[in-house]
Amino acid sequence: MAEKQVVRKQPNVVQRFYRETIGELRKVSWPTRREASNLTVIVLVVVVLMVLILGSLDVFFSWLLSLLLSV
Repeated sequence: MAEKQVVRKQPNVVQRFYRETIGELRKVSWPTRREASNLTVIVLVVVVLMVLILGSLDVFFSWLLSLLLSV
């Protein structure tokens, strides 16, 4: 006698990905609007400070290099 093979239908990969993604997003601890705006301000302040520091260093070393090469 021939045995019947049991074929299990697996869900579509895209459907499974979508379901798992929604499930993971429900587990996320989302920040409040106030927390998000405070963190945004902090990031912007740090970025501006880094631009000023790195820009100043760039100008200084460019000046130093031009001074050394012009001798």
